[in-house]
Amino acid sequence: MRYRELGRSGMSVSEIGYGAWGIGASGWVGATEDESVRALHRAVDLGVNFIDTARGYGESERIVGRVVRERAGDEVLVATKVPPMNRIWPAPDGIDLAEAFPGAHIRESVETSLRVSGLDHFDVVQFHVWSDEWVGRGDWLQTVEELKKEGKIRLFGVSVNDHQPDNALALVRSGAVDTVQVIYNIFDQAPADALLPACEEHGVGVIVRVALDEGGLTGRITAGATFPEGDFRARYFRDDRPAQVERKVAAIVADLGIAPDEIAENALRFVLSSPAVSTVIPGMRTVRNVERNTALSDGRPLTADQLAVLARHRWQRNFYG
Repeated sequence: MRYRELGRSGMSVSEIGYGAWGIGASGWVGATEDESVRALHRAVDLGVNFIDTARGYGESERIVGRVVRERAGDEVLVATKVPPMNRIWPAPDGIDLAEAFPGAHIRESVETSLRVSGLDHFDVVQFHVWSDEWVGRGDWLQTVEELKKEGKIRLFGVSVNDHQPDNALALVRSGAVDTVQVIYNIFDQAPADALLPACEEHGVGVIVRVALDEGGLTGRITAGATFPEGDFRARYFRDDRPAQVERKVAAIVADLGIAPDEIAENALRFVLSSPAVSTVIPGMRTVRNVERNTALSDGRPLTADQLAVLARHRWQRNFYG
């Protein structure tokens, strides 16, 4: 496993991190706790030292906390998220900060997460939505600084609204944030335009989510794909979206001259080819997922020619809507 600096924090994180939404049984159907625990342990065995969870991920914080406590001899960094008090994802324009992240709500959420996980601190606490309208307003920053002084959190970050990377530029430039979590993948390359350069300039760590487009960039989403009842992907890949994805992936495979089953590997290597990226957090619900994804931390980024090919495959859309 290779490691990268998490911005200016002084922390080193595995470039393949662990996205723990899927193990919480709050949106993805099919995870079992026994397999999730085995997968987390295997990830730590293979050098993963960064796990991303959230208050809103069902049982995820509890499961992650259990494994981290069982691996007390290993340094495993845990990031979690504070949900907006109004429970609106993403944050629309014009929302009063007092409705989303008042100080009392931030503190209550962090303390609940600590209690549920059994941990004594979090290495990163992130707001689960963000709007640059909130820079310089409210008491959130004061509360964050108090939680840092109390040793309950080490770093503060935000999870940038889906497909809105420029909506965190003012925050990054303000110096008030340590990390940003953002969607960045072959389809959504927009963060590379302004956000990633700004993070490099200001020493802000970058946590990349949805590198595989919720499964779209694995090659396994094809026309007619179906998902279990209650699985959020049934909504994400509704109507003719699977057929659209299948066509787009086939075009990438053809242009790169790779086998269809190599698309996921190339999608993760695309993300890791950016020096601004600190870690990528694919969702991993099984030991097999862990072993396949961690094997890509081998120091082989895509070539300039491959990146030039992929630059032509931007696909601007929002399947969350």
